[in-house]
Amino acid sequence: MNAIISLCHFCELHGPKVLFCTQPFHPEEKTVSAGDSETEGADGSIPSRRHVASSAEPMTPQTPTHNSLPNYKNDLCEGCTSVHLGFVSHDEEAAVSYMSSQRPQHRDVFAMVRQACIRSLSCEVCPGREGPIFFGDEQQGHAISYTFYIKDYQARGFQRLYSVIVVMMDKIYLLNSWPFLVSHIETVVEHLKSKASVVFENEKVKMPLRQYRLTSTSVNPKNFIQQRGGNVNKPARSLNELTDDKHVFKVLHTSFVWILKACGNRLSETLLEGPPTEDSIIDMEKQEETEEGFVKLFSKKLGIDDDLELGLDVLSNPGTNPGDNGTIDEVVEDDGSPEIIDIRHIYKLLGSRRFHVLAHHVVIGNQIILRGKGRTLIRTFQNALTWLLPKGCYRAVPYSDEYVESYRCNFLGLNPAVSIPSYVNTSEPFLLVDIYEPEDVHLESPDPFKGYIFKLSTFFDLDKVVAPSVLQKMEHAIVNDSLSIEVVDQCLICLKEEWMNKVKVMFKFTKAGGGRSEEDAKNLLKIVGATDDDKPLLSYWMRGLSDQYKKHILSASRQHVL
Repeated sequence: MNAIISLCHFCELHGPKVLFCTQPFHPEEKTVSAGDSETEGADGSIPSRRHVASSAEPMTPQTPTHNSLPNYKNDLCEGCTSVHLGFVSHDEEAAVSYMSSQRPQHRDVFAMVRQACIRSLSCEVCPGREGPIFFGDEQQGHAISYTFYIKDYQARGFQRLYSVIVVMMDKIYLLNSWPFLVSHIETVVEHLKSKASVVFENEKVKMPLRQYRLTSTSVNPKNFIQQRGGNVNKPARSLNELTDDKHVFKVLHTSFVWILKACGNRLSETLLEGPPTEDSIIDMEKQEETEEGFVKLFSKKLGIDDDLELGLDVLSNPGTNPGDNGTIDEVVEDDGSPEIIDIRHIYKLLGSRRFHVLAHHVVIGNQIILRGKGRTLIRTFQNALTWLLPKGCYRAVPYSDEYVESYRCNFLGLNPAVSIPSYVNTSEPFLLVDIYEPEDVHLESPDPFKGYIFKLSTFFDLDKVVAPSVLQKMEHAIVNDSLSIEVVDQCLICLKEEWMNKVKVMFKFTKAGGGRSEEDAKNLLKIVGATDDDKPLLSYWMRGLSDQYKKHILSASRQHVL
């Protein structure tokens, strides 16, 4: 994360001051040998990144460069000082070093942090004076500031004002990271406040307030500004003294480094070569939903309203976990049963005829019920069947001890003791696959499926129904042994994307407003290269469209009507 995080405080003598900064340095920046020992600049700044083998160890002095800052020693008190040199941690895997020091090493960076420090402790005020706030501009950078008070028995009002600020130039990235940054900065703040509260209560017991005031020196017009409860020679106490922790800044360094690294890892960019497929857009939408508090551009809500809008007469499962490829959030432990490798493996186990029946039910959206003891076998069986469907059409219950309705999932794993309800047998289109394990387990057999029996049964016979034309092309690729499984995978992806484009045309045709005659519908099917036999597939695959596309088409149709 290309940002800088700083601890600031309001000094009663010097005003807002930057107290402690942590920032990353990347390998393209100038480095010096770890063995080179030089002298420190007058301001305590460190001009270049160094490779350090161990983490969070004190840095050696170095000479100032043209980027060094002016001398601020005369403008500092004990409360304005944190560390003499600083700390550095090097992430070998990511090739990034994190350096913490009193101030940023670069003049321009210090100007940005200094400006954010002044605003966070003076003009930018959040309700209650404690908590997070966002401000900034394109010239001075954007900042998230978390202001808070730390108790000090010797300060006016018995408290001192601090803030933790995160400054970076990328406004969108910073706003998207708001929930993560605020929650973890709050943890650091609570740690400091709790340690300072303990010190405050101990001092309060040792010297009551009335006695403390009587023993303090008198206040006069000459020393009124510098006077802090009678302590003339010590205008402000350091954070080490307030928390009674001499390693407090080492802890802050470790905390700030983790925040910067973790915040950078939680968001990633995806390089798209050409227009994204519907499956890739679905993946991105699901990833946005799983990020807690993420600013969503497209938020797909799986629920009743979504399917009513599409007119599909199906309901979504409110308990579906969209971050797991549509699978209801359930952990299925490995029970030692054999695993299905891929879609070709299913074809070899079932044979040509039974595989065609199974695949036909899958692509038109009928519920597939896998009933047996092997949980691992059923889970991998379901995963292999996803090769035939767009990702948006796949919702599964890996294993259940009771029947789950088809509107909640189109793939269901069942305990062999569970029976199909009678109302499902008479009204719901489904295909039941009973998996029987062999009575004699052949441990030495090279074929783990030797003796397994797969029995298909259904009350919704498709023998007289012509399968969609795309299924014939899929089966042709699957049975072709001259093609590697990787080529088969890419072939199925291309076929699914080709037919998703046809689905997009049909969706726009039905949702663009205005009455459409049956003749218009037939002509459109001819144009896109489909027939009446493909209608069940086109209708079902509409639910696999990304939320981005559906919202775009519906919004455009409404604007056209208006």
